[in-house]
Amino acid sequence: MSGNAIPVIHSKNEGMSTPEPGLRRQVMSFSPSMMLVRHTMTKGWVGARHSHPHEQMVYVVRGRLRFEHPDGIFDVGPGDSFIVSGNVEHQASALEDSEALDIFTPMREDYAV
Repeated sequence: MSGNAIPVIHSKNEGMSTPEPGLRRQVMSFSPSMMLVRHTMTKGWVGARHSHPHEQMVYVVRGRLRFEHPDGIFDVGPGDSFIVSGNVEHQASALEDSEALDIFTPMREDYAV
């Protein structure tokens, strides 16, 4: 095998961290320019309102989420996706047990520890 092997990250619940109650996180594949992160949320979870310099793309795998941002509030479900621009304050909450995939660009160094 060459020195350019492609690492495969397997989705395993035991490999997830719990950054706050009701939220579990698994950092998947990443490079300096982008990062894939899997999040699972329990029904009733309300995330902290925050912003970050990274652009974020969200894809909802299962469940229903509510998303709040300066221009309003919307709900999303399985198969829905949206983009959060960098430095926009936002907050998400889980209307039911949910799973989402987030792509950040550039990669989040705070998640890659």
